[in-house]
Amino acid sequence: MEDSITKAHEEINRLATNSRLLFDLLPDMLFIIKEDGVIERMNKAALTRFGSREGQCCHEVIFGDKDPCEPSRCPFRKNGGAKPYGKVFEKKISEDLYAEYSYVPFEGYSRDNLALLVLRDITQKKRQELELRQYNENIEQVLKEKIEVIRNSESEREQLFNEINHLKLEVRQTAADDEKMLGESAPMKALREKVYRVAASNATILITGESGTGKELVADMIHRNSNRVGKPYLKFNCAAVNENLLESDLFGYEKGAFTGAKTTRKGKFEEADGGTIFLDEIGNISPKMQSGLLRVLQEGEIVRVGATHPISVDVRVIAATNTDLDKAVERGEFREDLYYRLNVINLWQVPLRERKEDIPLLATNFLVKYRERFGKDVTFLPNTVVNALLAYYWPGNVRELENTIQRAVLLSSNGMITPEDLGIFPGGKTEHSGGRSTDIGAYRDLPLKESLSKIEAELIETALRENTGTLENVCERLGVGRTTLYEKMKRHGISAEDMKNGSGGKD
Repeated sequence: MEDSITKAHEEINRLATNSRLLFDLLPDMLFIIKEDGVIERMNKAALTRFGSREGQCCHEVIFGDKDPCEPSRCPFRKNGGAKPYGKVFEKKISEDLYAEYSYVPFEGYSRDNLALLVLRDITQKKRQELELRQYNENIEQVLKEKIEVIRNSESEREQLFNEINHLKLEVRQTAADDEKMLGESAPMKALREKVYRVAASNATILITGESGTGKELVADMIHRNSNRVGKPYLKFNCAAVNENLLESDLFGYEKGAFTGAKTTRKGKFEEADGGTIFLDEIGNISPKMQSGLLRVLQEGEIVRVGATHPISVDVRVIAATNTDLDKAVERGEFREDLYYRLNVINLWQVPLRERKEDIPLLATNFLVKYRERFGKDVTFLPNTVVNALLAYYWPGNVRELENTIQRAVLLSSNGMITPEDLGIFPGGKTEHSGGRSTDIGAYRDLPLKESLSKIEAELIETALRENTGTLENVCERLGVGRTTLYEKMKRHGISAEDMKNGSGGKD
């Protein structure tokens, strides 16, 4: 019996010794904690780090806290029945020690509740993590800075690119406009500047000015600089179409609307939907057409001939006239409401006699144009020719100047244009005036309206004579429609047949 007890004691001592050896050999810091939180025992690793602290409270020795650990981390404090067994916690113990720890509960020899606190030094690991995090943050910051620099650079490049493109576009537009709307006089510069200001809007524009001043060129320039430049752009001379056909041409017609209407057809407004339509000689349209045009401008819709329902259209209207619409409104020939709708923006094309400094430039341009067309070896305009051009009144404006240079190039010989080739004389008298005189002095004592009427009659007679009475050519030269030409001839008592026979017509 005694032998058995002795052997049992020896076995217990052996196990206890082995436990102590194993306890001390483990590299982690081990603490045996009693239920009251007092450290009962520490292994060698714990002693090396903290020194001998048996009998002291674990929360003071290990964590440096005066108060006990919160229930969620303490194995002995009540926490709604939950214990922190098996959970791993991390804590910064001191400036040079980061640790992760966990609890293992067990029962002591005296059947008291104990806990084994396992504390592992992870300082090196945490430092590496912090260094890596800092490095990543630095890299991220560097990347953010680099990205910001790239974005700023990209933004600057894009802005510069847009500015360059804008300047290129302006140069191209200005060059294109200058090629067509020649002139460096103050009125022409002011006109171009005003066109650039209003072109981008969708406002209706009315271009006014005498016949031959180049109102169509102004309309072209407006469209080229507008937001609708890539959309349809239709030109329509209201005076060149018979009144009975004008409505169907502009607004279209339904099948069976009239004799010969075998199919439905779109009008010019529908064809120009989304774009721009230029209506020349707008002052010559009838009251019925005025009403239809007013509907387009007010409501944005048209009604085809023979239809009962309207069709919506989005068309910018540019109109032109050489008629004094203010006077036409006063006489009741033109609707006042339509006039105000058309005259949102008014562009006045100055007559050539009021910008004579542009004549040499225009004449040289026409010289180059027609010498190439006719294969004539004419290189320049002599001063005598330029002086003659400057002294002339130019009732037909730029169109008349172009026709004059065209004729002079054809008549030139030996590579030289002479004043006689022009067919004009200072003061406004032409060599082809026949029974009428264009001497401006002859009109000085006449009222303006009567003077203009006489000059208009002379221009028509001259055009008829030079085109041997061919009305199509006359209309093209004077820039008017056949109906308008007939009305003016009738008003002035001019007969096309008389012009073919060489008569001067009626005075």
